[in-house]
Amino acid sequence: MNVWKEKVCAHVDEIEARLLAISKEIYDYPELKFEEYRASRLLADELKKEGFSVELGVAGLDTAIQATCSATSDGPTVAILGEYDALPEIGHACGHNLIAASALGACLALGQVKSDLPGKLVFFGTPGEEGGGGKVKMVEARLFDGVDAAMMFHPSSHTVVDRGSLAVTEVAIEFTGKASHASGSPEKGINALDAVLQTFNGVNALRQHIKDGARIHGIITDGGAKPNIVPEHAAACFYVRAKENDYRDELLEKLRRCAQGAALATGATLSFETVGLAYNAMKPNRIMGEAFTRNLETLGEPLNPPLPEAGLGSTDMGDISHAVPAIHAYIQICSEEVAGHSREFASASASKRGQKVMLIAAKAMAMTAIDLFTDPDLVKRMKEEFESI
Repeated sequence: MNVWKEKVCAHVDEIEARLLAISKEIYDYPELKFEEYRASRLLADELKKEGFSVELGVAGLDTAIQATCSATSDGPTVAILGEYDALPEIGHACGHNLIAASALGACLALGQVKSDLPGKLVFFGTPGEEGGGGKVKMVEARLFDGVDAAMMFHPSSHTVVDRGSLAVTEVAIEFTGKASHASGSPEKGINALDAVLQTFNGVNALRQHIKDGARIHGIITDGGAKPNIVPEHAAACFYVRAKENDYRDELLEKLRRCAQGAALATGATLSFETVGLAYNAMKPNRIMGEAFTRNLETLGEPLNPPLPEAGLGSTDMGDISHAVPAIHAYIQICSEEVAGHSREFASASASKRGQKVMLIAAKAMAMTAIDLFTDPDLVKRMKEEFESI
């Protein structure tokens, strides 16, 4: 490693206890999307201590952070991103406590050498990844204008750098029917719950006709008030996912037709609305990813990619990757049998292995940032790839 990479790795080791404490605090006090007041303040304060210029509450989001290293000069602008929201009921079952601490560690380590390096270093604290689309709102607020490269790490059951993600859109479906006594005069009612169930049946019939890897999955959010009342209102929430943005949009229309057919069959009135998250598919930058992979290998962390047929999730980092060259690297913290968004993964996010990976990720991101700051040809090739796709 060159002297700058040696210095940032050494500094991550020096502040290990500090980073572990931050990760543990975020883990012990899980906060849902856009409610990460404790975590965002903790991260903002740590960055301020090290001389970063910190703005908390950017893009109209109370818990979003933009922090810039004071040592800034001409050259590429590199952004390192942290997430810190948790999941309902199961806490940090996606490991965002590790993501936040690793991004912080990378930026604090880079701050020790940044005066010797060209360019600009920015930390973005991105709230609401779990269904809120914080990064989407930050892109729309033009915070990534002028950024040349963006990167983040995500804990996983595999180690892979250039993996994509599924485009996703959330849909709220509501049916309005007519209440009546479910035993005495059911014929006078219009059953909104039947319409919801018919929608699920239509989606299930559709599954054999959609491409491999695409997903349509939902839950019933309102099924009526009492069994002896014909439900006059019922509702469901669906996620529609696909590898391509265009095919995701095509599936949205198929879901709409399933719901319209259910409304026609039952006589209920349909409300079909896209709400909440709508993320683009990830477009990983291979050139930047190769640099990150080399740094991982230098740190003794080999790739361990999943099988090609393994399923994909979704992330609002996909929208970042359509705005600037970006990578969303995964590093293994648990066995391959452990699923994300499970209680077992939540335990792994507080494990010794998870803590070790958090430090490795901090070093690898700092090292990759140094590559970008010091290698104009790397930046040129990275941008050429981004513009060609």
